[in-house]
Amino acid sequence: MGQLDGKTALVTGGTSGIGLAAAKRFAAEGATVIITGRRQETLDAAVAEIGAGAVGVQGDASDPADLDRLFAGITSLDVLFANAGGGEFGTLADTTPEHLASSFDRNVKGTVFTVQKALPKLADNASVIVTGSTSATGGSPSFGAYAASKAAIRSFASTWAGELAPRGIRVNTLVPGPTETPGLAGLDPEDTASLFKQLTVNVSLGRLGRPEEVANAALFLASAQSSFMTGSELYVDGGEVGV
Repeated sequence: MGQLDGKTALVTGGTSGIGLAAAKRFAAEGATVIITGRRQETLDAAVAEIGAGAVGVQGDASDPADLDRLFAGITSLDVLFANAGGGEFGTLADTTPEHLASSFDRNVKGTVFTVQKALPKLADNASVIVTGSTSATGGSPSFGAYAASKAAIRSFASTWAGELAPRGIRVNTLVPGPTETPGLAGLDPEDTASLFKQLTVNVSLGRLGRPEEVANAALFLASAQSSFMTGSELYVDGGEVGV
């Protein structure tokens, strides 16, 4: 038997990287998996890769209308992994209103309204997982808007854990360190090797994480193995923070 047999899981931003790895892990453990993505072609490819009856719904998590359409097709959820998001480099001197709004729309607005609109669909004792970042605690030069948006998510998740506890719904933050994903590579596509090398400097294990390693932690938070955890942050960072 799988750890998620008979469960339904939604993974936003599930077409690549950590989201796709988590969706595949959930499906392998018996869950019916729904994923979202902004580009239909990429979404179709991810659904085919996940297999096991996976369903893809095209849409942008930061667009409330797309979220309404997504949840209109969902009857009940046991696991919500609000993973969609992203960022781009920008120093304080370079920050523009558009840059700040983009970071907070993708990471904060999208996550807040994904969880809010999921509330009527979440089963009692469901698991909600939000994707944080080590940037939220350590600060990352040239990545301030992204780091601040992830700090906001961390705070929201702590509050939601208390609000949803009467229904037995657990809310936890999954905190990856630098992980080798297309999103990370896209921050500096012209010199990805140098970027990756720079990002490993403060990682005790001396390497980037793999999406599958973060997905294993997502499964732990999604399953009954973490039944007494809520309002927690689970770091999967190779020792970047706290070592």
